[in-house]
Amino acid sequence: MKEYNIYITGVGGQGIGLLSQTLLRSADHAGLEVMAVDTHGLAQRGGVVVSRIRCGSKVFSPLTLSHQCDLVLGMEIHEALRGLGTALKNGGTLVYMDLAWQPLPVRLGQCPAVTPEDIARACTKLDARCLSVQTRGIADPRMQNMALVGTVAKHGLIPGVTKADYTRALEDLLTGDTLVQNLNIFNRYAR
Repeated sequence: MKEYNIYITGVGGQGIGLLSQTLLRSADHAGLEVMAVDTHGLAQRGGVVVSRIRCGSKVFSPLTLSHQCDLVLGMEIHEALRGLGTALKNGGTLVYMDLAWQPLPVRLGQCPAVTPEDIARACTKLDARCLSVQTRGIADPRMQNMALVGTVAKHGLIPGVTKADYTRALEDLLTGDTLVQNLNIFNRYAR
């Protein structure tokens, strides 16, 4: 497989670890050569969390260079803008959750809040595809990450990975009611 790079960004507490592991295991179930790395930063205090996943037969490190990612997943709008500005390559795809965990400078009125229009303009400059994911109907915010996984599956954004591969990955990682609830959300967004 040709090299395919994924960059995931958000803030601590949003479930980026499960999101990253789900995508990693899905690619593995699909038979892809894949590796990943997480950077947790100040995750326990709402700090930035980043995961990188790389697929391909000539990938020897999980780290990615600036503006070399085919897919950027943003768990919230401010991090989505930062991720696409640092990681997304020209012609890539951004998938982000249209919700905000406002950084301190925004809360203090020192910087404006990021809007969907800001995201759209930045994507246009990179000739990038932009998919906004609405998560308002998800009762448990810890499961909002499944909306992103479902959107990735629906649009076939990771070459060679099928909906069945994502389902198998979730079955590897979760059990009981937690598995059922996460699969329900995944399936709703994967249609």
